[in-house]
Amino acid sequence: MGRTLLRSLHNKLLYTMEGLSMYPHSIDQNMVGEYPAATKSGGGYFYDQVLEYRVWCRPWQGAPDEFDGEIYYYAFHTYDEALEFSNKTDGSEDPLVLIKQLEWVDEPETGKFIHKTGERLTEWVVEWLVDCERKDDTIAKFIGANGI
Repeated sequence: MGRTLLRSLHNKLLYTMEGLSMYPHSIDQNMVGEYPAATKSGGGYFYDQVLEYRVWCRPWQGAPDEFDGEIYYYAFHTYDEALEFSNKTDGSEDPLVLIKQLEWVDEPETGKFIHKTGERLTEWVVEWLVDCERKDDTIAKFIGANGI
């Protein structure tokens, strides 16, 4: 099976387990859909807040053409809502999650880790949320364990 098919089957399995999700809801339901579309992509190793789940739609792959052929997304408060939409919408991708990082790990080259602070918005593959919420000592422990 292809990687995309396996990921899709994994997502569907999570959804069918009595509607339970192992992923947190967004931090503020009223802000869902209000964040900028253009953000970072990936990175940082840890997250501070889940802002929203996004399902990107591609008209050239069968999604409704709502923006003159341009790619667009719908934003959701929960992973389950995003997954349901993704599963029933042709031309849509698997859900991604928009996170906020107040502290993160930069890896400018393989094996070189730098502790960064500030505010960073980035989209992640949803599965990266598992065991990656930042705590007070998470980054220090991570960098210490990696010999830096």
